[in-house]
Amino acid sequence: MRKIRWGRMVRRGLAVCMVAVSLWLLLAGAAGGAAHPLAESEAFVTAALRTELGSQGQGGPGFWERLALSQSALLERNLLGEEAPPEPAATLEPLPNAQPAPDHDDVHDQPQVTAAPESIVERTLTPTTSQGYATGAGLYLYNRTDLEVDLAAAARRELPFSLAPGAQGPQILIIHTHTTEAYTPDGVDVYAPSDNNTRTLEETYNMLRVGDEMERVFTEMGLGVIHDRGVYDYPAYKGAYTRSGPAVEEYLKQYPSIRIVLDVHRDALVGSDGTVYKAVTTIDRVKTAQVMLVIGSNAAGGDHPGWEDNLALATRLQKSLDTLYPTLARPMTLRQSSYNQELSPGSLLVEVGTHGNTLQEALAAARDFARAAGAVFLSLTEEG
Repeated sequence: MRKIRWGRMVRRGLAVCMVAVSLWLLLAGAAGGAAHPLAESEAFVTAALRTELGSQGQGGPGFWERLALSQSALLERNLLGEEAPPEPAATLEPLPNAQPAPDHDDVHDQPQVTAAPESIVERTLTPTTSQGYATGAGLYLYNRTDLEVDLAAAARRELPFSLAPGAQGPQILIIHTHTTEAYTPDGVDVYAPSDNNTRTLEETYNMLRVGDEMERVFTEMGLGVIHDRGVYDYPAYKGAYTRSGPAVEEYLKQYPSIRIVLDVHRDALVGSDGTVYKAVTTIDRVKTAQVMLVIGSNAAGGDHPGWEDNLALATRLQKSLDTLYPTLARPMTLRQSSYNQELSPGSLLVEVGTHGNTLQEALAAARDFARAAGAVFLSLTEEG
């Protein structure tokens, strides 16, 4: 009896070795071109195993069969008659419209959707196709107007101003029409909300802090800066541009040396399903919010004939951003509202991140933006 059992064990051991060799030959394609497709056939390899091991599917595989099959979970499932677990469904997050939030038109003041930092979806918003964009000179512009735009011509357009070298007085004005805009509380950057769950009067955490960072970099580069600290969106949000406009006019009157006006905001991106997104990239191994230049126009009927001068300035800044810090800048956007940009030919709206970003990501973006923009401003001084 023992001799019979030992003989059976020897035969089965040899069978296991034969199976291993057969599988190796099949999968390695050593059996020739005709056998290669069979080696890729899940059904064929399983049937070959059944034949080689003598399994008829009655009572399931024995110990030796399981031993041979244990090296392949896929084949083991097939021989056991188990169904493979379903492939995980593709979870394609709906991407939000990558343009400025509607609140920058000052048309409403709805509380913005917020989320815990760990549930916010990160996206690096860069164009993957020219569809939907005006393109030219290697630049992309999302045109939200019915105006004709020639980006190549805009990039060649001479600016109607320059920064006078050695001029007495500031050359740059930083203002925040929506001063109290803030970012997602994270770590030690936690603030007391004001009238909205994504805004605060605390200067350490709202747009004034971002403007301070830009001012510091510009000043270190030798540029003169005025940083307005007025609050224009509190206690009333609607009409903020109506209130910030006279402040810009007063600065331009008081300081004729000002040639650049930057209205610094942050964006807000929420998907149709309520998902909160943040526009983020990595610059020099630092997680950094993306920035976006917004150019106003006269498409809504306002008196702003010089919007193309501001577009020309934007193309220079965008080129500098793309060169020094690729992926830092989202595509530029041309909007119907003027955003007070009719007051000066060097005026732009700068979106630093979104409300899903953290303050630290926004500060990193502010520094990089100021370095790239400062290089352009200094070149305007040289041209002058």
